[in-house]
Amino acid sequence: MDKKKSILIVDDHPIMREGISQIINNQNNLYVIAEAESGPEALKKLSEISPDLAVIDISLSGMNGLELTREIRKKFKDIPILILSMHPEKFYAERAIKSGAMGYLQKHEPSSLVIEAIKKILSGKIYLSSEMSEKMLKQFSGNTDNTDNSPIEKLSDREFEAFRYIAKGLKPHQIADKLFVSVKTIETYYSRIKRKLNLNTASELRQFAIDFFQTQ
Repeated sequence: MDKKKSILIVDDHPIMREGISQIINNQNNLYVIAEAESGPEALKKLSEISPDLAVIDISLSGMNGLELTREIRKKFKDIPILILSMHPEKFYAERAIKSGAMGYLQKHEPSSLVIEAIKKILSGKIYLSSEMSEKMLKQFSGNTDNTDNSPIEKLSDREFEAFRYIAKGLKPHQIADKLFVSVKTIETYYSRIKRKLNLNTASELRQFAIDFFQTQ
């Protein structure tokens, strides 16, 4: 890359934004052009600037990173996206790619991998771990047994977010606060999740969620 490439960072933690910015700005051919702490702020900045790549966290307040990725794909089609998240790749990487991201990386990875992922995506390629790449290639090629698919894959992104908070023991009103929706909406998520997972009661759902994350 001869020309310096500009990066937009979207993360609701100032310290994390500062750390990622430092990693990027230490590169001769990369620089951070702007930062945002929320989805709406990111969309506003994208209407004003045109970065070469956006690095987005999943756990944003209100509009989460996957929802933001889909909005960017609709409104700013040419901007590639790297999802950088604390959540395990096995839970979110496939959802991120399906949302329109070109890569997924966990925050605990070394800074050298962050730069590697950014440069690979800027060159027009997908960035995933070798394990996740192999899994997704098998799925796309049809060389996988559908009986091995987890029923969790049936959940929408929002339903999965609620499911994750259920496993942590949060009550519906607490989950509503986390997702910036009404308690009634959370109750709707509960009903949909129970139906998709073939569960009957809220207590069965809680236990299923706890067991799921403990075995991963």
